[in-house]
Amino acid sequence: MHLVVPAGGTGGARFVRGLLSALEALPGPHRVTVVANTGDDVTMWGLRVCPDLDTLTYTLGGAVSEEQGWGRQGETYVVRDELAAYGVLPTWFALGDHDLGTHLTRTSMLAGGATLSEATALVAGRWGLPARGVELLPMTDEPVETHVRVRDADGERLVHFQEYWVGLRAAPEVVEVVAVGAEASRPAPGVLEAVASADAVLLPPSNPVVSIGTVLQVPGVRAALEATAAPVVGISPLVGGAVVRGMADKLLPSLGVAVDAGSVARHYGPALLDGWLVDTVDADLVPGVVEAGIPCRAVPLLMTDVPATAAIAREALELAGVL
Repeated sequence: MHLVVPAGGTGGARFVRGLLSALEALPGPHRVTVVANTGDDVTMWGLRVCPDLDTLTYTLGGAVSEEQGWGRQGETYVVRDELAAYGVLPTWFALGDHDLGTHLTRTSMLAGGATLSEATALVAGRWGLPARGVELLPMTDEPVETHVRVRDADGERLVHFQEYWVGLRAAPEVVEVVAVGAEASRPAPGVLEAVASADAVLLPPSNPVVSIGTVLQVPGVRAALEATAAPVVGISPLVGGAVVRGMADKLLPSLGVAVDAGSVARHYGPALLDGWLVDTVDADLVPGVVEAGIPCRAVPLLMTDVPATAAIAREALELAGVL
């Protein structure tokens, strides 16, 4: 079975980890192609940082900090403290000492003419993802950066998503979300081919605006997902009208989308979705989603641990009809 998962960071990574656990109980072999959001990418102190690619890699490679959901387990911050001592800005963005090895490797490869896909393949190989049947692809090799137009006491301005989320702690009102560079980008090698050959596509409970939403803005990706013969099943990132993690609740209104599981399904639309999972607390939303032309089920969606997440993945595969 070949599965394709467009994904963001922590939520997407934990879902894929659960999916791999679910697949271990099924006759194989299986292949999972993860198409990672790169709109969160940013250049800091001359280094190209790819937060979602790294979170996916560390989580699936067994090296992530479980407490944070991102970064390396057992990380140290000697370099960060030295930068702070020099007064080097910004002070709100921290790179761990071990994590620096990944960023230095990627940045040096890009400076030498390698593509982001090539750098990603090297990093993923170092953490054993291919051996687990995982192909990790960036959504595009071109630079795309998500920016957020915010409004607060200082007025209205456009800031990088990392500054909004980490530096400003998602406090200002969001006016607009812009994927800078998306229109001129192309899907990375292998992305469209993976979608075309998939047995199923699963949209994890990643942010529908700045994670999966950004992947869908790469020209050709949404069209490929709508055209594929594979069923496309999504998992709601909202439970009981609230986010489990992240800031989707603050971003959805900027698109005119209500903060509930049914509205997110309708936002993706029946042209994209062949199925949608909501949490049992949102069972009353199922009829509205079905009325919109999207098959829907209510099942427990909290990814409390790997077994619970594997159960969610099995529900998605069952709704896709591939089990």
